[in-house]
Amino acid sequence: MSSDKDTRVMGEEVRGDDIGVHESKSGKAAPTETAAPTETAAPTETAAPTETSAPAAADSNEHIPLSSRVLGGISRGWNWLEEMLTGRYHATYGLAVTRILIGVTGLGLLLTNFNARHYAFGVGSAWNGEIAEPKSDFPNIWLFSLFHNAVTNPPLFTAMIIGLAILAVVIILGWRTRIILPFYLVLWVSFIELNDGAGDQGDNAYRMFMIAMLFADTTRRWSLDARRKRQQNPEFPETDGGSYRWALIMANNLAIVVLAFQVCAIYMSGGLYKAGGAAWQHGFAVYNPLHTQQFGTWPVLSDLLTAWGPMVVAVSWASVLFQCAFPFMLFNRYTRIVGLVGILSFHLGIALLMGLPWFSLTMIAVDAIFIRDRSFEKLHKLVGRWWASTTDGMRAKVKSSR
Repeated sequence: MSSDKDTRVMGEEVRGDDIGVHESKSGKAAPTETAAPTETAAPTETAAPTETSAPAAADSNEHIPLSSRVLGGISRGWNWLEEMLTGRYHATYGLAVTRILIGVTGLGLLLTNFNARHYAFGVGSAWNGEIAEPKSDFPNIWLFSLFHNAVTNPPLFTAMIIGLAILAVVIILGWRTRIILPFYLVLWVSFIELNDGAGDQGDNAYRMFMIAMLFADTTRRWSLDARRKRQQNPEFPETDGGSYRWALIMANNLAIVVLAFQVCAIYMSGGLYKAGGAAWQHGFAVYNPLHTQQFGTWPVLSDLLTAWGPMVVAVSWASVLFQCAFPFMLFNRYTRIVGLVGILSFHLGIALLMGLPWFSLTMIAVDAIFIRDRSFEKLHKLVGRWWASTTDGMRAKVKSSR
């Protein structure tokens, strides 16, 4: 009997633990003793190891060998570089602007020199001796000797200049540019090297930029090629290229790197060369060329801009500063905007005041690659809305007048 009683008492105690100690009516201390295990099982006591887990992980990271950390950093850098070069096309709108302005530069130079073509590059320039003995090595290379062989035949020479101008128009429109651009480059070098004295450093930059453009896809935006590809593939430009898409993307992005390096090298070297001159150091270098017959194309405007001495000093020093600082201003969005506005003003001043529009336009063409595609897209939408509203207004006026 006692064993049965003990069993019942134990069963009551167990049930008391299950439903809560405070429900026991016996008033004995046994239930309070059974509450101890619940206190020891509290989660607050078991949370202590989690607090020490973070320092433990930090300690484990500190024990990673330096070589492993370096290799890990190299691996992450390589993945970033691979993504940048082969992940997507960069500066698609910027390259389109570069292509268009390069074509406009070539067409403008040909048209402005068309009336004087024989005197500047043809038989009328035979007195300088370059038809018989070219100073440049290009006319002696068969690939670049086409214009040199035709220079003594004025009708053929004129026809070739017209053909070169037509190729410039085709490049502006962006039709079969992958095929047309190499022919245009060869013919352009053959033409411009007829008279070594008529060229300048702008011609050298022009051909260097075109060599890099041979590897870039400059017709993904604002071109007839893009329109044709979009008709063939509605998902263009996101899914073109097939299995070799990554190689085409890498060639395009590397061409952008080459263009950026070339233009930055031109600005940096020019700025450092100016900084070493006494005229630039004392701030009157801008005054001298604007008052010469060769570069003072607008004498009244030149007198107006150089009448105030502090303005001459500010413009002289600012040109050196922007040229030297331009490569470093590209790393930040806001400084990049300031740098592009400053360098654009610099080239517009050269084009207007010194009569060098084609050199300035060549440099502005490549500067376009530093503008983000998002900025061009916003500008494109803004111009599109303006154009749509303007045409709708004109149509409404025509209908009302009828």
